[in-house]
Amino acid sequence: MTYTTQELIDILDQELKAAWRGERVLLSTDDRLANPVVSKAIGADKLSKVFALKDFRDQIHQYQREHNVSGLVWHPCTFKGQTIRLPEIHPNLTAIPADKATLAAAKTSIIEFWRTSSEGLRLWAAGHDPIEIDAATVESYIQETEWADISATRSELYLGLCWGNPKECYCGWAYPESGCHRIIAATAEPSAIKV
Repeated sequence: MTYTTQELIDILDQELKAAWRGERVLLSTDDRLANPVVSKAIGADKLSKVFALKDFRDQIHQYQREHNVSGLVWHPCTFKGQTIRLPEIHPNLTAIPADKATLAAAKTSIIEFWRTSSEGLRLWAAGHDPIEIDAATVESYIQETEWADISATRSELYLGLCWGNPKECYCGWAYPESGCHRIIAATAEPSAIKV
């Protein structure tokens, strides 16, 4: 019997709780962190917990790849009374090749939801200082990217237009192989929420 995505999430959650209760111990943490000052500041106990969980999560990721278990979870996004269900990679799981195909397949419905929901709103490129952009720029990003994600607050809609590795696309260090254009739709200047 192969574990499901939800079962792997539950197992990881149980392991996280066990690690923080001190029930998982790694005795070889000193050689894991190359900086002895940081290692001493954090302490062997905390390092042991972190590396025990990391090692277990790596085993789960290997299991996913070997048994082709998806790392995707589905969640709703609601804005202006409209709701869409979309996939995303669970933060504690990894993406298998089929997951990227599923993300790409959902792009069309996510973009349709974005276009309908952002109508009449001002568009901004997310960043330290958001810059107002036009719909044509957003459309060019849409054509260039592999998949999309979307999230919302009560008054703002956030579109992510992503490419590359789904686990790395939000990390600045992965650019340009992986990345994500973040667009904000708002009635005025966007709030200070980090996206």
